[in-house]
Formats: sequence, C-alpha cells, structure tokens
Amino acid sequence: MKEVMNILLNDGLLLASISVALVLALSMWISSRLTNKKIPGAAIAIFLGLILAYAGGVASGGDRGIADVGLFAGFTMLGGSMLRDFTIVATAMGARFSEMKKAGMTGVLSLMIGVAGSFSFGAVLAYLFGYQDVKSMTTIGAGACTFIVGPVTGTAIGADSEVIALSIAAGVIKSIFVTIGTPWVARLVGLNNPQTAMIYGGLIGTTSGVAAGLAATDPKLVPYGAITATFYTGLGCLLCPSMLYLILQWLASA
Repeated sequence: MKEVMNILLNDGLLLASISVALVLALSMWISSRLTNKKIPGAAIAIFLGLILAYAGGVASGGDRGIADVGLFAGFTMLGGSMLRDFTIVATAMGARFSEMKKAGMTGVLSLMIGVAGSFSFGAVLAYLFGYQDVKSMTTIGAGACTFIVGPVTGTAIGADSEVIALSIAAGVIKSIFVTIGTPWVARLVGLNNPQTAMIYGGLIGTTSGVAAGLAATDPKLVPYGAITATFYTGLGCLLCPSMLYLILQWLASA
C-alpha cells in the first residue's frame, strides 16, 4: 500500500485519471440507483466535475480550479490543450460517411445560421453592456461562437486583452450550458439520430459542449455532432475577423 501511495503522489497524471474514473463511477451509481437513469451518468459526472473545479479554485485561491491543489496538479496536463485536442479529434472516430451525407445542405445551412446567430447575439450583448466599439463587439460576438474563435478573432483585429478575456469567458459559459442542457432538450428537439446530431452541432458549435452533452444523451451521436461542431469552429475563425467584422464596421458607420 505504501508503494501504491508513493506512485500516486509522484505521478499527478495517474492520480488525476483515477480521480476522474472514481467520479464517473460514482455518477453512474447515482444515475442508476437514485434517478433510475432518468439523468444520464455523464451529465452528473460533468456537474460534479464543475463543483470540484470550483471548490479547488476557492480552496487554493488560484485560477486553474482543482489543478491548483498540489495533490491534484496532474489535472493541469489531463485538462491541458494536448489531451483536449486529442479528445476532440477522437470524437470523430466511428462516424459513417453515409450518415454524414444525409445531412446534406441542411447541415451546411445549420453551420451558417449557427455562426451568424451566435455572433449576432454576442455582439448585441456586448453593446448592451457598454462595449460599443466595433472591435470589442466583434471579439465578444466571436467568443459567443466558441472560446476558441473569440481570442483568435480578438488577436486578429487588435482587440484589448480585457475584451479577449471576456470573449473566452463567454465561450466557456456557453460550453457549460450546452454540456448540461443538451440531455434535457434532446427529446424536445428530436435529438436522437445522426442527422439531427450533425445539425445540432452545426447550430450550437462549441465542440467540447456538444460532445459532452451528446455523450450524456447518446454516446453514438457524439461523432456526428462533433464533426459539424469542429467545422463550426473553423468557419467562425474564418468569418468573424473578416466578413462579420466588416459588416459590423459598415453598420456602425451607417
């Protein structure tokens, strides 16, 4: 037992992985025994993870959540960009091209509507909160698309660092809401097949939120939603600092 404890204490990534496994196991037990599987175990795990991250941040006074607690420093790597990007790419594994083709132009249209809709909502919200210059509205509008599109756009057009930080926060909040809310709205919107999952990913866009939300709804839908959500990020990075930025400039000068 002493050897095991030494290994766990000296290998933060291993301890972080075991911690995630224990939280997931507890969540599955809660889902099965206490909610009769009406609330998916993955959704409960996500909620518990958010609570632990908040508690770790408060206890340590840091800004990296539970990773700021020395014992759980391994979460820095487990939740870092390398494994995050690997996970996002892995979500596309298992998708069948025949199912993807069925989405057709509807899937493409969902991407355009999703990016334009999120950007417009974020830009209007920024204006209402006093960020009324075009660069700030564009950056926060891009952040409403995803927390990746926001900083990419802000850097490209020369926005202030404060505004870029707000755009990241907007994207993170959106991702959390999508993660938690997807299982609840799935039945209402008919989110039960690959085609609707692709349309949903195109409309919502945040890959991490869509993938986690669909995992809590039906793991078989994850590859399809993640594919269009990934395209959404790329499309947002292309349109927000260019066409949508120019449109806002034109509207501001009109």
